[in-house]
Amino acid sequence: MRPFLPALGIAALVALSAAPPARAVPVADGDVPSAFTIQDPRIRESSGLAASRAHPGVYWTHNDSGDGANVFAVDSRTGRTVATVTLAGIDPRDVEAISVGPDGNIYLGDIGDNLGGTWPEVWIYRFPEPKTLRDATVTPVRFTVRYDEGPRDAESLMVHPKTGRVYIASKKRSGKGALYEGPERLSESGVNTFRRVADVNVWATDGAFSPDGTRLVVRGYFEAREYRWKDGRLQGEAGRPTVPLQRQGESVTFTPDGRTLMYGTEGATSRVTPVELKGELLPDSVPERAGADDSGKGGDPSDGKDSGPGGDESNRNIAIGAGTLAVVTVLVVALRRLLRRRT
Repeated sequence: MRPFLPALGIAALVALSAAPPARAVPVADGDVPSAFTIQDPRIRESSGLAASRAHPGVYWTHNDSGDGANVFAVDSRTGRTVATVTLAGIDPRDVEAISVGPDGNIYLGDIGDNLGGTWPEVWIYRFPEPKTLRDATVTPVRFTVRYDEGPRDAESLMVHPKTGRVYIASKKRSGKGALYEGPERLSESGVNTFRRVADVNVWATDGAFSPDGTRLVVRGYFEAREYRWKDGRLQGEAGRPTVPLQRQGESVTFTPDGRTLMYGTEGATSRVTPVELKGELLPDSVPERAGADDSGKGGDPSDGKDSGPGGDESNRNIAIGAGTLAVVTVLVVALRRLLRRRT
């Protein structure tokens, strides 16, 4: 299978060059986030993204499997790494997601399963978000996780910003993905059983709660769905936010004000792209921002309305690029995972 990888890589590059790029949100004032490029050459497979609670403008990210136990703080104004946190005493297997909880801790999800959902247990690591941004080594708390329905392949871990409860979204299996709820409080001893509480009809590569806890967004490679959240349960779809065209869309997080989604992708010098939210996609509680337009349904490309950066033109660009890249991306991801199984 290895000889086919160079050809697929060339095909993907050709597809990317043929498709118009997604536009970044224009910067109208200091409050509107802009796109940024991750500069650190060590970050080759950014697989999760979380906005810092303690450091404005900083996003936490990490590599996929095979990079060791490192978490990086990236300054969105420069794209440069401003701190690297190394986790001592663990040997990560397939780290896929990151989230910052209301308790001031960072949660790292070692929840991927390159064997397609056969590992009997996965892990979550928890450590305090540093008060000062500098390189450090910490010893995290390790939680053992199992699912009530047996092993699952998952890449999305979300900590609710009010209750602190941890959730995992699995990838599709038998046509559907699912949302799993952890115990009210994770236990350091024994096994934490995550129970299925809802279907999530997305090939989920990441997810995030809004800062006020009233919205849950789950993204895939080419689509995203946003759900209303109340009393610890999904309350139906709020809409479908625009997803920018990316090499291998792996991550998403809300900005601290809840008005914008930040989408990340794997690859060297990867781009993090913002998409502003409008209408029903806005969380219930968001601070006012000068010049912000909260009208419209902003997010579902099929409704024919302006749904993000570039409006209708952006949606056409995304549709063209998605159609061109869909097959190539799926094949590349499948081949990469197959090769990992053999190594």
